[in-house]
Amino acid sequence: MQNPSVCPLDNPPKIEFPCEYPIKVMGPAAPDFKACILDVLVESETSFMRESVAVVDSRNGRFQSVRVTIKAQSEDHLSSLHQCLKNTGRVQMVL
Repeated sequence: MQNPSVCPLDNPPKIEFPCEYPIKVMGPAAPDFKACILDVLVESETSFMRESVAVVDSRNGRFQSVRVTIKAQSEDHLSSLHQCLKNTGRVQMVL
């Protein structure tokens, strides 16, 4: 039985960098949404596995997600990439 005073969320597991890190970027569907996301990765000098890139349309086709595995260098790198993606004005969520 776990000690009730110790919450597992108090000590989340640490990520060891650099590492392969899957991300999912969501936004309104558009023919160039995937290209927009990949352009941000290239401009931010984030290496990624081209074979890992996948685009998934929402059930009603209004939204898309671009899934890609990147090479994350640090927490700062992930934060900076998240901000660059949001700055496009086309990204609603990054997971």
